[in-house]
Amino acid sequence: MAITYLPHELAAIMQASVHGAVDENLRISFLLTDSRRITYAQSAVFFALQTPKNDGHKFIGELIEKGVPCFVVSSLPLNPIWLEKAGFILVNNTFTALQQLAAAHRAHFQYPVLGITGSNGKTIVKEWLSQLLSPQLRIVKNPRSYNSQTGVPLSVWNMDASHQLGIFEAGISQKGEMEKLRKILKPQTGIFTNIGPAHDEGFENTRTKVFEKLILFENTDLLIYNSEQHVVDQCIVAWAQNHTQTRIFHWGGKPWDHLKIISIHPLEQGCMLELEFEGQVYHFRLPFADKASLENVMHCIAFIFAQGLYHPELPDRITKLAPLAMRMEMKQAINNCLLINDAYSSDILSLGIALDFLTTQTQQRKRVLILSDILQSGLQPAELYRQVGEMVKEKRVDVMIGIGKEISSHQDAFTGLNASFYRNTLSFLRHYDPNDFQNMGILLKGAREFTFEQISNKLQLKDHQTLLEINMDAMVHNLNVYRSLLQPGTRMMAMVKAFSYGSGSYEIAGLLQFHQINYLAVAFADEGTELRNAGITLPVVVLNPEVHNLDVLFRFMLEPEVYSLSLLQRLMLALKHFPDHHQDNPFPVHIKLDTGMHRLGFEENELDRMLQLLLSEPAIRVASVFSHLAASDKEEFDDFTLQQIAVFERMSRRIEKTLGYSFLQHIANSAAIARFPQAQFDMVRPGIGLYGIGDLPEMHLQHVTTFKSVISQIKDLKKGESVGYNRSVMLRRKTRMAIVPVGYADGLDRRLGNGKGYMLVNGKKAPTLGTISMDMCSLDITNIVATEGDEVIIFGPGLPVQQLAEQLATIPYEILTSIPPRVKRIYLSE
Repeated sequence: MAITYLPHELAAIMQASVHGAVDENLRISFLLTDSRRITYAQSAVFFALQTPKNDGHKFIGELIEKGVPCFVVSSLPLNPIWLEKAGFILVNNTFTALQQLAAAHRAHFQYPVLGITGSNGKTIVKEWLSQLLSPQLRIVKNPRSYNSQTGVPLSVWNMDASHQLGIFEAGISQKGEMEKLRKILKPQTGIFTNIGPAHDEGFENTRTKVFEKLILFENTDLLIYNSEQHVVDQCIVAWAQNHTQTRIFHWGGKPWDHLKIISIHPLEQGCMLELEFEGQVYHFRLPFADKASLENVMHCIAFIFAQGLYHPELPDRITKLAPLAMRMEMKQAINNCLLINDAYSSDILSLGIALDFLTTQTQQRKRVLILSDILQSGLQPAELYRQVGEMVKEKRVDVMIGIGKEISSHQDAFTGLNASFYRNTLSFLRHYDPNDFQNMGILLKGAREFTFEQISNKLQLKDHQTLLEINMDAMVHNLNVYRSLLQPGTRMMAMVKAFSYGSGSYEIAGLLQFHQINYLAVAFADEGTELRNAGITLPVVVLNPEVHNLDVLFRFMLEPEVYSLSLLQRLMLALKHFPDHHQDNPFPVHIKLDTGMHRLGFEENELDRMLQLLLSEPAIRVASVFSHLAASDKEEFDDFTLQQIAVFERMSRRIEKTLGYSFLQHIANSAAIARFPQAQFDMVRPGIGLYGIGDLPEMHLQHVTTFKSVISQIKDLKKGESVGYNRSVMLRRKTRMAIVPVGYADGLDRRLGNGKGYMLVNGKKAPTLGTISMDMCSLDITNIVATEGDEVIIFGPGLPVQQLAEQLATIPYEILTSIPPRVKRIYLSE
């Protein structure tokens, strides 16, 4: 049922010319836009997209070697061999060509398409609506939150004749983007979820942002929204005057709403929702009671009623809705395993993404895939599992476990793999032996009905409810923000010392390696050794090499910072025991200069002696010369920073002239990358900025780490009672207290006790009560609606770690690096 295209058909759609060795019989089935994620290369076309941060044309050579036969480019390659090995479709703009192709593909299908936009809730509404309607209709939708200028075309490419409804979300960050997505999606029906501050920087004001998003619904027959979203309501009322062909359907608590909320009754778990539609009353029991979830489910119900899709089973289906894990979660598991839980979506595209993440994070571990039946793919089962089998082999999975009737019926697609199959999750759990999983990377990928959370609960470690969440997507965003500030050709050395500022060592290093950072820097050799043992192959610089075990540097190919004459002499002496390094294979070192910070580094009067030693030892080669800025983030010290830069340039020129060869030069840290672009030289060294901590709000860095726990117990205390050790707090009123299992042994500073600090409980500030203990603390939640098990945020996007640092008169570095390994790290990725 899937449509495939010949190269000349693609060229005709994109109004392009064809060049090179084009196989006119090639059937194109897959679109590729990321050179790091290659799936089904032999039947794919690669779009060489150009962005401010990267250029896909740079990767054509390596993709030809991987078997990609066809490329969409905006300039033909200069290498004539490439033209002999692959076909090239030449277009003016590869982004525009991708969107033209997606629009042409969309035009093949006449079944209804729903477009969803707004600030929040788009993905949840899409997923819940799909869950509610999938028993009735075959649905195609965005994998994950693929709602961008690239994600929407890739999502629409999944449409085929077997589907009966398309549900696609569309997100924008600036003016002009939605019109491009509208031309691709052409939705007959729309949902506008809400409006919030996300991407405010791309629009003049909130109303401008609403009207820009409304462009998606230019030719829709029906538009659904919440009338209690006042700005949205005002804008849609005005918009509707010029769009009389569109039926407006609003829901809310007003008498004139098309779908009316009569009442919401809280239950012990969730709430009972009473609605009225066309004079008839309906009751729905919801498994949640928070405002955001209520709004999301109301959008779903409104669409179902407005489209005449109500089914008697709908109330029962709604009771089974569950909060969605919006990202892949990676966490420590039994027997030194890593568990990647991606039971959020089940489709071919997201499977490929998840397998790439598994590969990135498990360089030195066996890879295990636990996969359920893939539902509503649009492909015949034999073809579907043939493709899955190819992908699993291509991604080098060591152990394959299939769960479900369909995948079990197509075991022959996985011939040659170490594979086992089970008809359902319960059958797997009955045969499950924890000893089968030792030092492995395990990916859970299952459709929701297979309840893979049962498997996750068996595999993950459950010894501590206090967590540090690391948002990998936010880190990649921050990395790309810094990349966008770089001058052409400037490289990047990422600082991953001190357990990557408390976020994890090889997990962060693996992510940065996947995103093609040039160098990593650690504090000590043992940190570098850990990275090598985890499969990290990037150049690793050791900033504080210990003089008593320099041999570790040679054995693990770690490159030392050299900051003194004595260290250089010791290194030269140790080098004699490693004859592999000689004039033709010199050992790389990185020379540290003291330009005014006055910590480690050569001063100017030491250069002559240092250069004499370097010239006398051809088995050592200077890979880079660098220095450290003392106050690049402080405007009042800008004159001193400029002086440091000038001294660095002078000393570097002198070293280069004497040695007679070039090397990398770098001095710019996170703050200097933006504030002193003239100091970027050959390489920059982002550190804390990669974690979303910076002083320039216009950079729009995202928070990477969230320190969180849960409420273990709630107590109602009387006036006059005391809380905690030494009765440090005497209550002056009746108080509702929450006990949270986080204390100073988890990195929570004792100075935040006795009301000096606070945490967020259901989005509201809860001051500390009493002193902070080793393993727990207490919060005052008298004015907050909360229950045992509710989440508590110690710091995160709503409570920045910078704010905590200010309270403690310290810096974010200290707080981040003080969180010990006993606090579980969970890594989230889209």
